[in-house]
Amino acid sequence: MLIHRTPDTIRAPFAKYSHAVEVPPGTRLLFCSGQLGIAPDDEVPAGTEPQTRLCFSNIDAILRDAGMSLENIVRINAFVTGREHLAPYMKVRDELFGDPAPASTLMIVSGFARPEFTVEIEAIAAARAGDTP
Repeated sequence: MLIHRTPDTIRAPFAKYSHAVEVPPGTRLLFCSGQLGIAPDDEVPAGTEPQTRLCFSNIDAILRDAGMSLENIVRINAFVTGREHLAPYMKVRDELFGDPAPASTLMIVSGFARPEFTVEIEAIAAARAGDTP
C-alpha cells in the first residue's frame, strides 16, 4: 500500500527512517497530536527511554482506536530537550519500527509545558479506506 522513497541520488538516511513515504489515493489518514510520556494516572517516569516507550504506547492506543497499529505510521516528528536524550529516544524508536521505517524528523527543543518531560512525539498514520474498526 505505501511506497517508501529513498532515492539513490541523495545521501542515505543517517538513522532508521525513510526519506519519504508516499500514501496512495483513497487512504485513510490519522494525525496524532504530540504525545508526552505521561500515564493515565498523571505519573511521568524518570528518564527519556521510559518516557519514549510511554509516548509510543499512547500513540499505539490512539491508532488501535482507529483500527490501526504502529505499522501504519508513515511519519514521526519527535522532539527532545537535549542531545543526551537522542540515543534513548532512537533506541526505542529503532526497536519498534522495522524496515522500511517511516519518514522521521528528530529535533532538539528548549523544553515542554512541564520540566520533567524530555520527549514528545507526533505521528501520522495511513490505512486502506476499508480498514476501519
